[in-house]
Amino acid sequence: MENIEHKIIPVNGIKMHVAELGKGPLVLFVHGFPELWYSWRHQMVFLAAHGYRAVAPDMRGYGETTGAPLDDPSKFTVLHLVGDLILLLDAIAPGEEKVFVVGHDWGALVAWHLCLYRPDRVKALVNLSVAFYPRNPEVNPVEMFRGLYGDDHYICRFQEPGDIEAEFANIGVKEVVKNIFAFRTPGPFYFPKGKGFGYSLERAPWLTEEDLDYYVSTFEQTGFTGGVNYYRAFGLNWELNAPWSGAQVKVPAKFIVGEFDITYHVPGTKDHIHKGGFKKFVPLLQEVVVLEGAAHFINQERPDEINEHIYAFLKQF
Repeated sequence: MENIEHKIIPVNGIKMHVAELGKGPLVLFVHGFPELWYSWRHQMVFLAAHGYRAVAPDMRGYGETTGAPLDDPSKFTVLHLVGDLILLLDAIAPGEEKVFVVGHDWGALVAWHLCLYRPDRVKALVNLSVAFYPRNPEVNPVEMFRGLYGDDHYICRFQEPGDIEAEFANIGVKEVVKNIFAFRTPGPFYFPKGKGFGYSLERAPWLTEEDLDYYVSTFEQTGFTGGVNYYRAFGLNWELNAPWSGAQVKVPAKFIVGEFDITYHVPGTKDHIHKGGFKKFVPLLQEVVVLEGAAHFINQERPDEINEHIYAFLKQF
């Protein structure tokens, strides 16, 4: 990607790799699993061309961001992840009190919490795929998914350190990345022990061979533990977020989800998004967009539409 600058910035006890393009108001892009700064390549080029400074880090545990203790999932809580971003903003934009934020998948969850903890730092938010849910005081999310889908559900399979990494190693990095990106089934994602994916998909048509090579070469170097640790800290997040039980996200927000996104088909999610629950906890939610025919990785699958949606929202502020 020509003209994109790459920097390593020490923040919060780690060395964070950041990709940056453009000049103007800062837009912070927060990626999910199993992604990298690279997932935002299309959005960075578009927004830089429209007068923004696009900044996309490799999140803690990913890519060229180093220094997080991979053998300790408790160092991958949402409080650590939000802390990384706040201190990154302090380092790269000391004069900007508030910035724009765009998140996808785990990045969306982190971005919601960034806005929950520090609304004073965010002008407006566009989140993709993962809606904001209030904390359920009765049950932590890992046990919720186990109750819904059983032990073979990917979130449950990701809990035991080393387990899924060994399985991914047997399958091979390329097959893992290719299959996850190509997954379009609205139902739950199961990963029965020893069975692998149970299928081998062709590369997603929106992912070029060059794109796939970038992801594969990176994850071959880093492994998947950093990203999987986010899931291993899921229950701990729930414990640590008790002080924010019932709290609202008070930042202007827009939410976009693909029609076939697995997150959109979790029981109760559509009602939550469309029947007032979501808006109750994100009172400044201005728009919900369901992208017809799109699956989970919408910023890469349908970049032109997502770019226009992001730009249309941000330019109001």
